[in-house]
Amino acid sequence: MKRYDICGLGNAIVDIFLQVDESEFVAMGYERGTMRLVEIEDQKTLLNRFSKGNHELQLVSGGSVANSIIAASQLGAQGAYIGCVGDDRYGLHYVEEFKDLRIHMGNPVIVGESTGTCVAVITPDAERTMRTCLGVASHLSDKHVDEERIAQSTWLFIEGYMFANPNTGQHAIRKSIEIAKKHGTKVAVTCSEQFVPQVFGDAFRDALKDTDLLFCNGPESLAVTGKENTADAFVALKEIVPHCVLTDGPNGAFVRFEGQEAHVPAFACQPKDLTGAGDMFAGAFLFGITHGYDAAIAARGANFLCSKVISQIGARLQDDAVSLWREALEETRATDVGG
Repeated sequence: MKRYDICGLGNAIVDIFLQVDESEFVAMGYERGTMRLVEIEDQKTLLNRFSKGNHELQLVSGGSVANSIIAASQLGAQGAYIGCVGDDRYGLHYVEEFKDLRIHMGNPVIVGESTGTCVAVITPDAERTMRTCLGVASHLSDKHVDEERIAQSTWLFIEGYMFANPNTGQHAIRKSIEIAKKHGTKVAVTCSEQFVPQVFGDAFRDALKDTDLLFCNGPESLAVTGKENTADAFVALKEIVPHCVLTDGPNGAFVRFEGQEAHVPAFACQPKDLTGAGDMFAGAFLFGITHGYDAAIAARGANFLCSKVISQIGARLQDDAVSLWREALEETRATDVGG
């Protein structure tokens, strides 16, 4: 019996939510709705500008795969995580919050370094304009990979963004997969963004040779397979990975897992913030398959939780995840989820 259900490997990022009025946003000179990578000094200047006065900076620990591990833990999974933070206020917040969430991080604090941050500037029209500084998160390399945590996990879940760091992240991925194979830990990978298989395709495809389960959305599936539509991409993925989940927004999800294939419809909702939808789906699905639910039911529950997380601001569920999971299962009993 392994200690953890899922061990994540990814960029540890603190999301910082900043609400501003229209005149303040105009004064920033940002293009509305964009996401840009920025240097540490630029991020510090932005945060210092709003750290005093009437602006409350709301901190939420995250990162793509970290959000998935949090989602799974909210549902009752035992989670572990491998990522790097600095010894600044944001890194200490991250470590403390993960301790409260009962997710085992080991000793991730790197002395003298700055924690990765993503400032989400929220304007009165509900638009989010993001400035991300990876900081020490991008330093995560093979020397930080903890064999014991991976060995004690049923699944290793790798963040696609890690492939974008050839000198550090790709080494961490290779070592973590090697350890997983040594200890019988199954490997799941998420694309994270379409550009990952497009720009870092060689390293990505190499990792897929040892991957048990791939998570991708519609555009990502096209980038991985070279196909022109998601239906053909889902078929093509059969030749690339043993198991896969292809999420397609309002069109639901296509699932192939342990001999079962299903199309699971999405739940209708009024989206407020699409951030974190894929992260929530992956975390809930991994919870499901590690807790005795078949793949179609796990995907159904994951879709339901996705509909809830995109109906609010932020990537972490504000409602009780366990109750929502039960609600999804109750609806499932009256619905055919097979396809």
